[in-house]
Amino acid sequence: MKKLLFALGTLALLGILMLAFAVGAYNTLNRQDEKINQAFAQVENQLKRRNDLIPNLVSATKGYVAHEQEVFKAIADARAKMGGAKTDLDKMKAGNEMTSALSRLMVIVENYPNLKADSQFLQLSDELAGTENRIAVARMDYNKSVEVLNGKVRTFPSNVIAGVFNIGKRDYFETPETEKAVPKVEF
Repeated sequence: MKKLLFALGTLALLGILMLAFAVGAYNTLNRQDEKINQAFAQVENQLKRRNDLIPNLVSATKGYVAHEQEVFKAIADARAKMGGAKTDLDKMKAGNEMTSALSRLMVIVENYPNLKADSQFLQLSDELAGTENRIAVARMDYNKSVEVLNGKVRTFPSNVIAGVFNIGKRDYFETPETEKAVPKVEF
């Protein structure tokens, strides 16, 4: 009888320990998932800040480079996509398109020394550069959070809990191939 009670007590203790581990792993996975949501919200916040600056930058630039309508259309299209993006992946793609369009604008600006010296343009481009840095930091923070969650989702024993509660891997914020090219600098 004592052996039976000891065995039952041991099983009960193991059950309690397994339950405690499961609850802890579940809570950790959910906290990390929430951290990713917060980090992505910060990326979106900075992308919105950039989108708010763009009309002013475009207005300051248009007078100097009126014939560069293709670039202005690309910026407007990317901005519209950013506003209409519903999923995190769509938002990432739209943000990358905007980065590409702004890079093309800055290349064109290099050909207009008077524009580069204009105080309004300088202020706006400084604001935009600061915003781009904030976006880069926010993306980095997001990717670090994704790395932690994905590591937990892929390793035993937390992957079991993740599978039971349908907590899956998240996508990294990746740089498109067009942005990876080395810029051409000419003097």
